[in-house]
Amino acid sequence: MQRKLNLLLLLFSLIGGAVGFAIGEVILDKWGGDWPWIIVIGLYFGLLALFIGLGCLVAEIVSPRLNGPSWRQRYTGTSWKLLVPATLVMVFVAGLALEFVYEINAGGSKPIKDIALVIDNSGSMQETDPDDGRYAAAKDMINRMDNDNRVAVMVFNDQTNLLQPFMKVQNQAAKDKVTGEIDALEATDGGTDISLALSDTMKHIQDEGDAGRGTMVVLLSDGFSDVDLNSALALYKQKNVQVNTIGLSLVQSDGSTLLKSIAQETGGQYYDVQNAGDLSVIFQKIYKDAGERTLVTERTGPQQNSIVYLILRVASLALIGAAIGLALGLIFDNRYLARSFGVGGAVSGLLAGLLLEFGLSGGSTRDAVIRLLSCLVLAGVLALFTAVIPVKENGKLESGLQRPGSAGRSQTGISGRSKDNSSRGF
Repeated sequence: MQRKLNLLLLLFSLIGGAVGFAIGEVILDKWGGDWPWIIVIGLYFGLLALFIGLGCLVAEIVSPRLNGPSWRQRYTGTSWKLLVPATLVMVFVAGLALEFVYEINAGGSKPIKDIALVIDNSGSMQETDPDDGRYAAAKDMINRMDNDNRVAVMVFNDQTNLLQPFMKVQNQAAKDKVTGEIDALEATDGGTDISLALSDTMKHIQDEGDAGRGTMVVLLSDGFSDVDLNSALALYKQKNVQVNTIGLSLVQSDGSTLLKSIAQETGGQYYDVQNAGDLSVIFQKIYKDAGERTLVTERTGPQQNSIVYLILRVASLALIGAAIGLALGLIFDNRYLARSFGVGGAVSGLLAGLLLEFGLSGGSTRDAVIRLLSCLVLAGVLALFTAVIPVKENGKLESGLQRPGSAGRSQTGISGRSKDNSSRGF
């Protein structure tokens, strides 16, 4: 039993982690939200494990420092056969199961099914959004909603107009009815009363809301008004209703500060948009992120600061790291390496989980960098643990493939030959 370190394996493991990250990001970007998240996240970690395993296997074949030349000579063919089942398949299943658990709503939270659109229709919007891009974006969002969603539409200036009460958009006819109400809107004058809009929206949620369905508000404005946040948001926080706010071409810093505060205090997100033509992308992002909670993306909504989900994410990454380590032990058919890599994987997963938990912020570029660092931590720390926990080379008995009659020999081929030699008097 020796503490060893294969620097080539460390390098190739890091390269494998980077390649797995890159392919996982393509899947995350292309199919995230279209496929069930448990499938996407399972594939993300399964592919990461596959390329880490591939890198480690190639490194040990080139320089068999950990598992020994006996393994390379006899059992590399078996290791190649075990590569995909032990990494991609096993870790895919582990990632899928842990993502399923992470998505379970706890602590009274509910999946977002009801969405209230609260849109500024004050006089200033005729200059800020003369082509009514905000309404086009809202209609596009409604047309993309699932059949079990309900939507309400309110417009406001210094008064609030309930354009469409909560209605289930169960088919295209229902969606056309709501978008038709939006098309019939006319530009208005008047000021901006965000406080009244929040109050009237909450009244409608209380009157028409369903206790079994989560509710989200999307509030868009280009202005500012005096709002007593404690009073205006008390019921939103009590009922776990998140308010996502959009500031369109805001020139007053007070306006953006107000909308940011509304979003932060209710667990929503604030979006600063300078061009009305970009609103459709923002509306789609808000809808796509509604109620979604994954192991590799920022947690938003009422559970954003939840200690339960913090612990659950970190524990899940630790288990995934341990699964990757055990997969390497299976590939090399060596229980000592499985133990070393398994413990190292758990530690690396713990560190990666903390990095994701405290590093993700919702920004696409920043979050991609955080995920890359997490993948490299998983791949690197795991590979270093053979220098911490002693391992033994894979000899005849370690492989489990020895012939009958080999009982009584030592556990490695090298020590077995030494024992034979000693019986001859050497």
